[in-house]
Amino acid sequence: MMERRWWKLLWIAPVALFAMVLFVALGGWGVRVLWNWLLPPLFGWPVITFWQALGLLVLCRLLFGGMGFHRGVGSNMRGRMRERWAGMTPEERERLRQKMGEHFGFGPPSGEGPGTSV
Repeated sequence: MMERRWWKLLWIAPVALFAMVLFVALGGWGVRVLWNWLLPPLFGWPVITFWQALGLLVLCRLLFGGMGFHRGVGSNMRGRMRERWAGMTPEERERLRQKMGEHFGFGPPSGEGPGTSV
């Protein structure tokens, strides 16, 4: 019985390989078509080939996708921050907003804070 099941599953490997190749080919083709349709007329950028489009696809996956290694890290941090925020009083939230604003440069300019007189 085990031998029979093994032969039934044998066809999955070629089908999966074909599906992966098809997926990559369609992705590269789609990036090439969209790039060549939008960017040369809009910005004067050069037309690209299939292989360049495939390279862009891989580069974007590496830069923005993380190759699937860090799936839970961002969501875990957001969850912890959400819990922390929910446990704060309105005064603590306002202090945090002010500190973040000062740290990232979108708060009031130095010397114009709430405690200074002009």
